[in-house]
Amino acid sequence: MGSRQSAVGSRQWAVGSRQWAVGGVAVACWLVAGSIALPAAAAGQGQAPAPAAVPTADQVFKNIQVLKGIPVDQFMDAMGMFSSSLGYDCSSCHSQEIHTDRAAFAITTPLITRARQMIAMMNGINEANFGGRPRVTCYTCHRTSPTPDDVPSLAAQYADVVDDPNAMALVRSRSVTADQVFAKYLQALGGTQKVAALTSFTARGTYGGFNTGGADLPIEINAKAPNQRMQIVRAPDADNVKTYDGRKAWVAEAWRPLPLMELTGGNVEGARIEALTLFPAAIKDAFTGWQVGSATIDDKPVQVLQGRSGAQPVNFYFDEASGLLVRTVRWNRTPVGTVPTQTDFSDYRDVAGVKMPFKTVITWTDGQNTIALNQVQANAAIDAAKFATPKPFARK
Repeated sequence: MGSRQSAVGSRQWAVGSRQWAVGGVAVACWLVAGSIALPAAAAGQGQAPAPAAVPTADQVFKNIQVLKGIPVDQFMDAMGMFSSSLGYDCSSCHSQEIHTDRAAFAITTPLITRARQMIAMMNGINEANFGGRPRVTCYTCHRTSPTPDDVPSLAAQYADVVDDPNAMALVRSRSVTADQVFAKYLQALGGTQKVAALTSFTARGTYGGFNTGGADLPIEINAKAPNQRMQIVRAPDADNVKTYDGRKAWVAEAWRPLPLMELTGGNVEGARIEALTLFPAAIKDAFTGWQVGSATIDDKPVQVLQGRSGAQPVNFYFDEASGLLVRTVRWNRTPVGTVPTQTDFSDYRDVAGVKMPFKTVITWTDGQNTIALNQVQANAAIDAAKFATPKPFARK
């Protein structure tokens, strides 16, 4: 299993690297939908105003037959569900011409036809047996394999049981309360008073991963308590912006299907969580129904707190020894199943008396990115305009 998954990762890396060379920026699994009808701003004809309504997948891409009427960001998450469930990348299903021509994503291949049939089958099973609830998904049968197994594996049956720390269902713990875990966390950071005194910061560092073709690009982050965050990734030919203003989130990035895309559903919640974790004093009150569990990450015991503020729960993982936050996991529901996003925190350093993670690794079904900070200024004055709707992406 490990070697096969490594091979999948290598294929995805190779695709990203080739597309970086062809297009100047990585355009990997975010475009597995079809040819893109880009607005004028993407063609360098000036900047267009923010769209009045969130465009749907069939309005943006060509040759969409099944997954119609859903926002573009949720459509791309559905592509990630396919990738994760089958161990595939874009070129596994699409025409090989996608490496040089974006329009080739609209070409119907035998595997695309098969995928459409599988979605219909999956929906039929859920409608007939589960009242339409998405109990059966791509992952139910495929389990990271292109071909579902129909013969039991004795090796799997008698192997050691390894619990998945990212499971949505918690291994409940009654030895500690959520209040105790949060109290230890705030103390580990520097104490409640100092953590509450951190009301804003600016940061610089590097950003790299699948959507940069493996290159480390400069990143700037502006953040204001309790939950505003804006980042700029500076590529050689353009600035790539992601913003959450405390209510709405937008991305204006080269690797997105649109020059300006408003995030929806679980992706807005993801942007909120991303901003909230920067100001730990606000986390506890931002969620309800806290449950406590336990797990192991990298052979170290962690305490897991699961809270809710939307349709899906969110897991927070705290190192049992240090009390520091080492991971969050959130989920987003798509028409073909629920996809996870994992964020890992490490390299905690003191900033104005508060420990902050200088390394963040974000892993999701479409790729992985690493943010490595090298400079943080606490309680910096930040213009409110930083968190406004960004201008549509445009090359310099």
